[in-house]
Amino acid sequence: MSTPIASLSIAARVTLDMHSLNNEGGEGNQIQTRTVEIVDHAGVLHSVNAISGDMLKHILMEHFYQLARERHLALCEGCRRFSANRINADENWLAEWTKGQNSKASDAQFISAMIERCAMDDVAGILVTAERRSIPRKSISEFGWVIGLPEYTRTESYLHVKYVPERSQDRLATDAQGQKSGTNLGQNLFHRPASSGIYAVVCHLELARIGYNDIKQEYAIGDDERQTRAALLLESLLHTFIELNGAMRSSQLPHLVALEGIITTSSGVQPAPLVSPLMEDNEPDKEPKKPPLYWRQTEEIVQALNSAKEPQIQATPFASISQFAIEMRKLIDAVAPFRLPESN
Repeated sequence: MSTPIASLSIAARVTLDMHSLNNEGGEGNQIQTRTVEIVDHAGVLHSVNAISGDMLKHILMEHFYQLARERHLALCEGCRRFSANRINADENWLAEWTKGQNSKASDAQFISAMIERCAMDDVAGILVTAERRSIPRKSISEFGWVIGLPEYTRTESYLHVKYVPERSQDRLATDAQGQKSGTNLGQNLFHRPASSGIYAVVCHLELARIGYNDIKQEYAIGDDERQTRAALLLESLLHTFIELNGAMRSSQLPHLVALEGIITTSSGVQPAPLVSPLMEDNEPDKEPKKPPLYWRQTEEIVQALNSAKEPQIQATPFASISQFAIEMRKLIDAVAPFRLPESN
């Protein structure tokens, strides 16, 4: 049975061990990990390890790109090459809208043509900066920072040595001299961080805006195409949680140990509620099987938003990686396009 979904939110806690997915760069022989400052429920300031929401957005779009090519969805020339500039790199098409026969077209006409031409620019958003045009397309997918829970996240720095298989007598002499001076040219020492802990993840998808021209207040593509793009976006989101790409995966592939959270969906204009997984109980939990506070808060908000006659919002908790995959697959197979009211 098809289910129209206007918006979807996910709040989750993911346990990752020995990862280095997001770094700020290097200083000397020390790679710096990214940290952010947060305030907990008690008003206490913490400095914690974090992964940028930009990283997750990029991962989502990488999976969407692979699926879109496999399913033969419309992609602009830039997205076919997985260029970061996306439709801004589609020179021939842009030339028609800046110098050619469509150069006098309105911004609304341009947005409709862009949505029809490229599924990735439709769902990911883009700022078109072609000659005489600066037109934004707001993203349908939104990610927050992936933030480590203060009491359950740690970062350590580990010493690594560059391996040199063969060294001549001259190099050995150079190494000996380097050890005395503190600059060893043969065996390079460097420090690499690895983080482990429980991280809070939040994301939101405005599925009703797939194919929607915000200027014209109408859809630029048909319902069948919108449904295909919505299903691919949900499938890409599932792949994002299962395969977290990022820095240093060749030697520090993250251990995905656990995943728990709650999925909310809305089949109307009411938003799918989203409560941060950073939220903690003010008092120690005396009931081991009691759901986390952010679960309970989300479910109570859903009850408050739903009317007795026509409930539009559903909350689906999950307690494991496999359960999350099962629930997402149900949504992928049943999703139907929700239509926003169009202008008259």
